[in-house]
Amino acid sequence: MKKAILYMVISTFSFTLMNAFVKYLSHFPTFEIVFFRSIGSLFLATSYILIKGIPILGNNKRLMLYRSFAGLIAMSLFFMSLKYIPVGTAVSLRYIAPIFATFFAVFWLKEKLRAVQWLLFLIAFCGVLVIKGFGDALDTTGLLLVLTASVFSGMVYVLIRKIGKGDHPLVVVNYFMFTGTVVGGVLSIQNFTLPHDDEWFLLLSLGFFGFFGQLFMTKAFQVAKTSLVAPLKYIEVIFTLTVGVFWFGDYYSFFSLLGILMIIGALVANVFVGKR
Repeated sequence: MKKAILYMVISTFSFTLMNAFVKYLSHFPTFEIVFFRSIGSLFLATSYILIKGIPILGNNKRLMLYRSFAGLIAMSLFFMSLKYIPVGTAVSLRYIAPIFATFFAVFWLKEKLRAVQWLLFLIAFCGVLVIKGFGDALDTTGLLLVLTASVFSGMVYVLIRKIGKGDHPLVVVNYFMFTGTVVGGVLSIQNFTLPHDDEWFLLLSLGFFGFFGQLFMTKAFQVAKTSLVAPLKYIEVIFTLTVGVFWFGDYYSFFSLLGILMIIGALVANVFVGKR
């Protein structure tokens, strides 16, 4: 379990740095950021796949393409939302994606949902309303962008579940990163902004931190039970809130923090309830 905790701390910290850099670079066109985020991870994942001799095209090509485009939309909308709302709030709101994933799983995969889980999801949604209704004038555009991103992230979770163990996790990720590189590259050509000085490093590091965030999260799930590891994902919220306060000067009112606590608390509880 100690290894799993260490892996998840490394993973969540990596994702925190990636999101913070995206926030810092939000003056760049969104698809340019998507391009740099994707190409770095594509290079690392492809190198690993080739070195290990893993079939790079995989088996479930159609499902992996669906997952790639759903993931690309989710990532793009999330990056856009960071132009409007604090990074800690955006990350917290994005974590309602499992709720949408559960809805899709109920209708597409015919999975069963316990009554207490519906109650927990209702509490999480109430947390969103508390942030919007009583927080510090949360921008509506940013809120809608991150909520829509969460819907598509929910689709991604279900598609990954549908793909199952038929393909290596890095092959699935590689399809996503290839799609992001091509689409992000093409859509950023017209409005491409030339980076300067440290911006090159920050843009190129997005793929690095994104890749290692994914890698260590996978390692954590491999060495410990899902029910024990899954709640550790929410460490990212603590890291991101801290970075937001000290780097970007974000301020979170009592109601903003209450709403975030309602969302995270309800979803952590759902992880344990869902495993019974």
